[in-house]
Amino acid sequence: MPPAAGSDSALPLLCFLHGYGEAAPLAIDTALRLHGPLNAQSAPAARRDFVVVAPQLPLAGDLWHRYADDVRAVLDEVSARQAIDARRLYLTGFSFGGNGVFDLALMQPDLWAALWPVDPTRVPYKALKQPVWLSLGEISRTQKAAFLHSLRLAKRGERVWADDGEDHVGSARLAYADEGIYRWLLQFVR
Repeated sequence: MPPAAGSDSALPLLCFLHGYGEAAPLAIDTALRLHGPLNAQSAPAARRDFVVVAPQLPLAGDLWHRYADDVRAVLDEVSARQAIDARRLYLTGFSFGGNGVFDLALMQPDLWAALWPVDPTRVPYKALKQPVWLSLGEISRTQKAAFLHSLRLAKRGERVWADDGEDHVGSARLAYADEGIYRWLLQFVR
């Protein structure tokens, strides 16, 4: 049940883009609970403070850029059924989904209030305008200097990075369990 169900106030939306292993044909109810905000170990803030939307790719790969219009259609469908605050749409993703965060942010720059890539596998090809929280893991750590430079990241502010020293999956587990990152997102309004 979304937060504050039955209330008249519009809610923020968190869109989660999964990684390689969660694409179809894996059952969607299993796939979208593996590593992101819908995982049972994730912070309660994910389900308490946001409507979480988690689309699933029809096949595995670094393909979110091909489905930007489909993601937007899912957001429109959810917004038609649920009171969503269109100024507070946040985008997160793990691994190839983190790459998708970069791609969709560049393709839809006026849609997303803030971005949260978790251990993406590549640096964005162009500068992003939205606030960014980058959760580094073993994959992105190998390109840390490039990420810090490209995204103009610091330890505090609107362009933040964190590295808990975890492996790929561990970085997702710790990031999505961190209540503070969800609070950080909510400070940004488009």
